[in-house]
Amino acid sequence: MNARWLPAPPPVVDPEQIPASPPPVRIKVLHIITRFEAGAGANTLLSAIGMDRHRYEVWIAGPETSPLWERAERAGIRTVRIPQLHREMALAADLLVLVRLVRLIRRERFGIVHTHSAKGAFLGRLAARLCRSPVVIYTLHGREPWWPPPDGSHSRPREVMPAALQISGFLQTFSFLERALRSATHGFIAVSPSVARDSVLARIATPGRVEVVPSAVDLDDIPHDTDQTVRADLRIPDGFPVVGTVTRLDPQKAPLDFVRMAALVAARRPGVRFVMVGDGEQAAEARTLASRLRVDILFTGFRSDAARIASAFDVFVVSSLYEGVGRSVTEAMASGRAVVATAVDGVVDLVTPGATGILARPRNPETLAECVCWLLDHPMEAERMGTQARTYVRELFTRHRMCTTLDETYSRLLGFESVPLDQPRHSREPRQRHLPMAELVSTTVPPERKRHSMWRPE
Repeated sequence: MNARWLPAPPPVVDPEQIPASPPPVRIKVLHIITRFEAGAGANTLLSAIGMDRHRYEVWIAGPETSPLWERAERAGIRTVRIPQLHREMALAADLLVLVRLVRLIRRERFGIVHTHSAKGAFLGRLAARLCRSPVVIYTLHGREPWWPPPDGSHSRPREVMPAALQISGFLQTFSFLERALRSATHGFIAVSPSVARDSVLARIATPGRVEVVPSAVDLDDIPHDTDQTVRADLRIPDGFPVVGTVTRLDPQKAPLDFVRMAALVAARRPGVRFVMVGDGEQAAEARTLASRLRVDILFTGFRSDAARIASAFDVFVVSSLYEGVGRSVTEAMASGRAVVATAVDGVVDLVTPGATGILARPRNPETLAECVCWLLDHPMEAERMGTQARTYVRELFTRHRMCTTLDETYSRLLGFESVPLDQPRHSREPRQRHLPMAELVSTTVPPERKRHSMWRPE
């Protein structure tokens, strides 16, 4: 940041009383994302909408279909839909995507190309390199399956990759391609300290050039506390504890582990009710397993009001095998829920044992059940953990915090001083960073100190 440049003096007259000035030069930002949906897509949309429109003109390029396109366009975001952009590797389609991105970047001359997700980040950074874009950024939304797990990690993402991708040559090729573009990337952003650390250890990101930017959620859309109408909607009588989850029913989220956990808890606590909100490729398998284990689970399928449903859970369970942070657990904590989560990736930065929830080993339904039973047996402690979790999340995951930190990152890479979004540009007050530098990621900090130096004091 350029700390030598002083802020402008206060205006002598109202700017509307003098002849109109030319419009300010805006910085054009292009977000490129593989799948414009779920956690990464919602985070990208919030960051695009929340940036200062007087300083930035924001575009998003992504796949042809997405539930978020309409919302983005209503908010005034320029959108580019690319039919050939998919997560799977396909040489001919990928070349078409690359050509289209190169043409777009050259035509619009973006000052910042901000990429997301492995496939979109690779093609986007390559296109930006070919166009000699001034600033190229890669946001790491989570550990990818081909990253080698850090020592001591219980998570092995490549174990749940599609069978077609379980080829060492593919993994080595993609790892090589990601590492080859480090020099073409001016800044890396991670959604949690653990993701930042793992990206450096995997040599995906350059040491000393990773910043942690908490992934904001729409806190206004999340109940502050239990929605009292949920039990009636789900036909759950009062007095029965509810253990539930909101998730995609696919291998990454390990929904079958939730079913096995429910069977173990039901055997010990017969009065507990179980709810799974979400849909996915393992939905039928999860229902079949629940029937075989004779555990009664309410499968709601996809619900647009999932956060409202989760607000009525007494215990919220996350059984994932890997996560960036986990939007569903963030939303559950925002409504004051007690959380039991697997100790994977960025989840450990969010769920602190005994303070905001309890952590369990992944792929271990027995420990999940033990943690759930402990919270059910200690309702007062569970309530206090949920209260602290709500305060923690509602302070850390605001759109203002995320966008202010992004603005600072953009400004630093472009070489000029940024101004907080809520501070007039003519203000003489000293500029205050919304997120202290000590709380941004530093790869020189020992892992045992990361919770206090890279994220936020608990």
